[in-house]
Amino acid sequence: MNLVTIGFFLGIVGLTLIVTYIAAKRTSSASDFYTAGGGLKGWQNGFAIAGDYLSAAAFLGVSGAIALTGFDGFFFSVGYVVANLVLLYIIAEPMRNLGRYTLADMLTARFNEKRIRGVAATGTIIIVILYMIAQLVGAGALIKLLFGIDYWMAVLIVGVMMTTYVLFGGMTATSWVQIIKAALLLFGTTLLAFLVFSKFDFSLMKMFDTISAEHGDQFLVPGMKYTSSIDSVSMMMALVLGTSGLPHILMRFFTVKDAKTARASISWTTWITAIFFSLTIFLGFGAMNFVGIDAIKLENAAGNTAAPLLAEFLGGNILLSFICAVAFATILAVVSGLVLTGASAISHDIYGEILNDGKLTEKQQVMAARIGSISIAIVSIILALFAQSLNVSFLVSFAFCIGASANLPVILYTIYWKKFNSNGAVAAIVTGLVSCLVLGAMGPNVWNPVEGAAIFVGEPLVKLSVPAIITIPLGFIAGYLGTVLTQHKVESKKSKEIYQEIRVKANTGVSVSDVSH
Repeated sequence: MNLVTIGFFLGIVGLTLIVTYIAAKRTSSASDFYTAGGGLKGWQNGFAIAGDYLSAAAFLGVSGAIALTGFDGFFFSVGYVVANLVLLYIIAEPMRNLGRYTLADMLTARFNEKRIRGVAATGTIIIVILYMIAQLVGAGALIKLLFGIDYWMAVLIVGVMMTTYVLFGGMTATSWVQIIKAALLLFGTTLLAFLVFSKFDFSLMKMFDTISAEHGDQFLVPGMKYTSSIDSVSMMMALVLGTSGLPHILMRFFTVKDAKTARASISWTTWITAIFFSLTIFLGFGAMNFVGIDAIKLENAAGNTAAPLLAEFLGGNILLSFICAVAFATILAVVSGLVLTGASAISHDIYGEILNDGKLTEKQQVMAARIGSISIAIVSIILALFAQSLNVSFLVSFAFCIGASANLPVILYTIYWKKFNSNGAVAAIVTGLVSCLVLGAMGPNVWNPVEGAAIFVGEPLVKLSVPAIITIPLGFIAGYLGTVLTQHKVESKKSKEIYQEIRVKANTGVSVSDVSH
């Protein structure tokens, strides 16, 4: 621990707390708390979504994966970028026009039933907790490494800070923390990439030739890590389709004034993520060449410290401290967004709409939201404390898998299928969620014959690391069968009228009933 490291960390923490203080003065209503009053501009929300999306797993994980496995590490970065196109062309506009605060709001715009809201909120809470455990464990390990404090204390520090942002500043504070973090991350990545590129005389061919000559051609072609094509396709399906079902991403479409701004947000996000993931090539190959694969593995077997080690090589302790501080800001920003999303499911969907029929006053809604924030934070912190010794990076990919298997089918059916009914919606969400959890529990991330490689020692019953290739079709099939097998129980004329209303509102943002009256 040194003064430079402390200075960078305190600087970032101080800046984010100032933002929270300013935002707290503007957060008085439920709309302010959940969606920043819908007042974010396209570029602001674009940076905020990128801040949500570019987690520590993206920054530290992808660069490390490229450093250890070459092309295979970068291959899946493509999935992150392509996922934005699914959001842009299929999800963004209808989600903004139909929703209010949460994914469940969007679904109940067509199916005004408490059970729909209940299963949607449950799925949201599970995704949030899975995502948060991975982020908190990473944050705890990073702070422990830099400051030499106990892991449990490090997790508590992060937990208290993220709860503070949400508790007082709501979505406004969370959004600006995300914007600051995204800008810092882009700057830090660009700086590292520029320094690496300069070492190769600003020549891509020289960089690739050097990697080929010193490490072998296998790092420049696919197949080094992901030897199973089915496993690769399954992982890619989770990444490309899962983003459109992640509740903390979907919630961001409600922070802008209209669908046009929502589309502009994703356009900004697409450019930011495309630039970022392109630059990770330089970080990964730079770390491989200058730090060395053995040195990276010695520090962290998964390669998660490749970027910080590269920063130390290129710029000494000052650049190392800055990159670590940016990584810390990345984790803080992501977990803040997750706390807010989990809180909205607990306080708005379950407490406000299901238990109190939506009859809470503005003051009661804000109070419920703050209690929900504390609740989700406490649960996540406790689980993260027990997960210290586990390799929890797979939890993020499982969050994507659940998003693609449980949420995406019901979103698409709700918007685009006239005959879809509430039974189909429940079937799709429950099947997608349960199948992911069950197959995941039987997979190689939980069971491995090598001691320490997974949670339990033993042969996995399912060989897929991420079972999306099975669970996504199951979600869509369950939604279809749940609908067609119970079609006679639904009042067809009324459901058709509701669907026509939904189609018009999804594409225009205008309610037919409002116009007719």
